[in-house]
Amino acid sequence: MAQTGSSPSRSAPPGAMKPLPALIFSSRWLQLPLYIGLIVAQCVYVFLFLKELWHLVTHAFDFSEQQIMLVVLGLIDVVMISNLLIMVIVGGYETFVSRLRLEGHPDQPEWLSHVNASILKIKLAMAIIGISSIHLLRTFIEAGNIGGLGRTTNYTESGVLLQTLIHVVFILSAIGIAWVDRMTAHPSKGH
Repeated sequence: MAQTGSSPSRSAPPGAMKPLPALIFSSRWLQLPLYIGLIVAQCVYVFLFLKELWHLVTHAFDFSEQQIMLVVLGLIDVVMISNLLIMVIVGGYETFVSRLRLEGHPDQPEWLSHVNASILKIKLAMAIIGISSIHLLRTFIEAGNIGGLGRTTNYTESGVLLQTLIHVVFILSAIGIAWVDRMTAHPSKGH
């Protein structure tokens, strides 16, 4: 009599998994509501951008150059945070949930073709430094009024110093992340 069966691992259809590994692997879809929530946050940022842009346009003749610069920096800040959201939404979904299958699509972001958790981490760190730089620049512009007569500011000298220190910590953290990533990607050959 001919052997009708083969080992259980070979008779399963391609892609079939045992129940526990299938459950563990399927749990990645629990992140989907998180990414949808970030898309909703992106919509809020679009609304905020349009509101601030309208505020700038309607008061363009009333604002001083410094006020216009502060509003424009606020707009740039919103755009940079929005870019950060896109990197997290698209890159995170592609890396941790499921492939988007954008190969050959004319609008595929250049960075997405080689994204992985490590590259995503470095890109996020760089985006946070950019956002922090915009906040710090706004602080420096407004802090020019510290101790001045007539105009007031919400910033104190210690507040400006703390923001500067936090920005430096962000930069050092990004350098540390890049250094560790480089060490793990290219381990020394002598060891």
